[in-house]
Amino acid sequence: MKNFEDFSLSPLLKTNLAREGFTVPTLIQAMAIEPALAGSDLVATAQTGSGKTLAFVLPLIHALSTKKYPAGVRAVILAPTRELAMQIDQAFAKMAAGSGVRTALVVGGVGEGPQIQAIRKGAQVVIATAGRLYDYLSRRLVDLAGVRILVLDEADRMLDMGFLPTIERIMAPMPADKQILLFSATLESSVKGLVNRYVPNGIRLAAGSSDRPTEQVDLQYCEVEQHGKFELLETMLGREEGSFLVFSRTRRGAERLSKRLAEQGVKVTAIHGDRSQNQRNQALKGFQDGRYRVLVATDVAARGIHVDGISHVVNYDLPQAPEDFIHRVGRTGRAGARGTAWTFGTRAERSDVARIERALSINLGPNAMIPPVAPVTAIRMVAAGQRRTASFGPRRRMATRRVS
Repeated sequence: MKNFEDFSLSPLLKTNLAREGFTVPTLIQAMAIEPALAGSDLVATAQTGSGKTLAFVLPLIHALSTKKYPAGVRAVILAPTRELAMQIDQAFAKMAAGSGVRTALVVGGVGEGPQIQAIRKGAQVVIATAGRLYDYLSRRLVDLAGVRILVLDEADRMLDMGFLPTIERIMAPMPADKQILLFSATLESSVKGLVNRYVPNGIRLAAGSSDRPTEQVDLQYCEVEQHGKFELLETMLGREEGSFLVFSRTRRGAERLSKRLAEQGVKVTAIHGDRSQNQRNQALKGFQDGRYRVLVATDVAARGIHVDGISHVVNYDLPQAPEDFIHRVGRTGRAGARGTAWTFGTRAERSDVARIERALSINLGPNAMIPPVAPVTAIRMVAAGQRRTASFGPRRRMATRRVS
């Protein structure tokens, strides 16, 4: 499909797509929408930032707005984090404008009153995190016996977070013949078990490689000791343009880093598990609106932040697992734009860097110790077999060398 006009979507959806500036579908959208419209089960993998949300939102709205379903909840969308569920709800509202299809956002960290009211007032779609939805189900605040479509978004992340038993309990009252749309950035062994049990006949779709960063992201590596990281980040902020999403391994580290940056006059905010949902919402909105140039986050945000135009991702601390690296750097280089992902590593972490490189078949840089008082060198993959060396100390000419 070359553009959204070619799809078998309702005229209303095509109007809403045009109003929001969507004309050409991404690869996963082009692959998934028509089979989903036909009622097929899907198991789709695609890189973070590839447009998976519209790939399931559009067929779902089309089905609910063109078919006569009885009143009640007819579709459920499960997401791993509150932030992602909220962003799905926002995207859904834009695409469903004028259709009469209503949603209930069911997530933790906020008051449950409005959520329960939305269900009672006839929401056909529940967009939820697994824990809060199961809580409502166990208290008989929601009836899922009439669900016709179930979407599992970022299924690998939900299983990583230990939600498999909860997901199975949520699915238990649903009809066996429901349509299941499973979307995931990776298809690891735990996800394959879920697929084999619940979506054995699903159409398998894969848009690009889901086990390595997209080619739209330039990977750069800096080896620097722990006490030199902050100065290096400051230098980057002074030399590079655009917004920065900076990942810290711990909540305390994220809070400490954001405070240090604020003390230096940087417009910065933070998002992590110790912040209230209102604080997290305000931080994310401020970053989206450009009021903050830097957002410091823990991995709670790696799959929950969908902000167009993030210029730089910085792995201030290494991720705990190689797959987390994919989801972090996938926050930039989205929707066809280019982005840069920087990774800071210490000398003691060389083996961890090598593990990420082996697992993802990428090259992050040389194993050369660079004292924090000296210029810090970054390595950029510019083409197969080449590295480009750039100094963040005094300006010098860029050099390119072959890699044997």
